[in-house]
Amino acid sequence: MLRVMTFASLLSCVLLPAVAFAETPAEKGRRISAEAEKAGDGFKSESSLMTMILINAQGDRVERKMRSRTMEVDGDGDRAIITFEWPADVKGTKLLTWSHKKDEDDQWLFLPSLKRVKRISSRNRSGSFMGSEFAYEDLGSQELDKYTDYKWLRQETVDGRPVEVIERVPTDRRSGYSRQIVWMDTGYQWPVKIEFYDRKNELLKTMTFSGWKQFGRYWRAGGIKVENHQTKKSSELSWEDRKLGVDVSASEFESANLDE
Repeated sequence: MLRVMTFASLLSCVLLPAVAFAETPAEKGRRISAEAEKAGDGFKSESSLMTMILINAQGDRVERKMRSRTMEVDGDGDRAIITFEWPADVKGTKLLTWSHKKDEDDQWLFLPSLKRVKRISSRNRSGSFMGSEFAYEDLGSQELDKYTDYKWLRQETVDGRPVEVIERVPTDRRSGYSRQIVWMDTGYQWPVKIEFYDRKNELLKTMTFSGWKQFGRYWRAGGIKVENHQTKKSSELSWEDRKLGVDVSASEFESANLDE
């Protein structure tokens, strides 16, 4: 009898902590997202050349060339500037984004044809960026506290790699999205696919990431494609000459300097 009681007690000691610390789908979804955010910290800065291709419903393509610079900010979101270099009708156009951990992002667009800087209001952040299927709000960093109602849904495999599928809801009531489904690769610590649902909770577009490359301990996608399921349009972004830890100056990311 003593032996039976001892075994039962031992068994309860093993099993009870597992039950007590079992994660809910909400806790698991947020934890996985928090781990991905933490893994991305510390890169300091980044520069690259970018190609954007706009594809309409008939398959016609328009190509644009840009360069990008990013600066990590301690205690806040990243700051990034995109400058269009080609073709002539968009050359010199700049988008400056100050991402924030919790508050709404700040964004400014410099239009050389008008020689003025336009601030992107929060109500316009769901609008198309330069005619692409990328919205302005897609171009900010995906900070953990920009979303709520995290929920782990399931595990799947994408391109032979296991991923965790998570649902999240933007906290910004002016967001163009009611919710997003994220396929998170916990090796890359980046999404490999995101589905965006509009305010009517209908599937609006799908964003897929490809061409992964490692830079030190950080992974970056070499290409992103966005397919709009409602308009049948799509947009592609690709990167080359990407460098992390480059020298940048805070003055590069000031809205007052965009017209220089």
